[in-house]
Amino acid sequence: MINTSINYLKSLQINNGLFRASKKTANTGYDRIWIRDNLYTSIAFETINDKTTVENIYHELFNIFKKYEWKIDEVIKEKPTEDFKFIHPLYTDTLEEIKEGWGWKQNDAIGGFLFFTGYYQSKNYNIICSNHCQTIIEKLIKYLQSIKYWEDEDNGMWEENKEIHASSVGACVAGLNMIKNYICVPDNLIKNGENSLNNILPKESKTKKTDLSLLSLIYPYNIVNEKIKKRILNDTEKNLAHEKGITRYINDQYYNQENIEAKWTMGLPWMAICYYQLGNFKKYKEYLIKTINASNNKLEMTELFINNKTPNKNTPLAWSQSLLVKAMSL
Repeated sequence: MINTSINYLKSLQINNGLFRASKKTANTGYDRIWIRDNLYTSIAFETINDKTTVENIYHELFNIFKKYEWKIDEVIKEKPTEDFKFIHPLYTDTLEEIKEGWGWKQNDAIGGFLFFTGYYQSKNYNIICSNHCQTIIEKLIKYLQSIKYWEDEDNGMWEENKEIHASSVGACVAGLNMIKNYICVPDNLIKNGENSLNNILPKESKTKKTDLSLLSLIYPYNIVNEKIKKRILNDTEKNLAHEKGITRYINDQYYNQENIEAKWTMGLPWMAICYYQLGNFKKYKEYLIKTINASNNKLEMTELFINNKTPNKNTPLAWSQSLLVKAMSL
């Protein structure tokens, strides 16, 4: 399943080394390049020790930030009042911003990029490969400072209504903590995020008591204590977990049919990884089996199931397939 999944992922890779969210022929818009999805896709290639693929992903992500460095500079000067002036999370094959409105503000993509950049650098990957890359990191730190990420309402991981999201604040805290090993980060910039996170948790936001995105605080970011980890997993299992996938949050309207929320397959290997981290190997195996059962007869992981049974067109989804690789390798 690992080899098959890697082949599926490679089929989604474009010439510059980045990955589409799903196949181009799906006609759903998932042929585009998300910063966040590429961060999670890189996990699979780290798992199989493919340094070249991982490095290429991050070098091209740096190229995005270099191309739009002027936007970073403008945000550093003054926090914008219009969402399109922030760093965009979504691009074409040629690294052009998608111009349509999509939920422009996604602070977790910035925090996540800093986190994985620092993480892979610590594993002797050649990620920060030039002085310009170092300058970009320094500017992204100032960017987070300028927007006051710890109290900034963004569209979050699911690109929806603007709130202060624990998963976004947490990604930024984790990113700043990781990258401070290479670039100077003001202590109060991290402390402000930690205080905000403590005030929000165990909720995701004012409107969401529990949310699939909170799993990111366990894996990959690992920035909450064991008590909070268990609370997040218990809340997720009690309120959102199903055989075919994990609901993102209660009353999610995306692909909602007959008042039944969609079930996201990425949640199953994600839960398995998180339980493994906590040393609960019984639950790890349970969710690993659910992950395998949620794949189709070609071993593809779809984005989600509609009405508990019908896979949508985003099959395979790079994010889900990558987390399957990670979960299978533990």
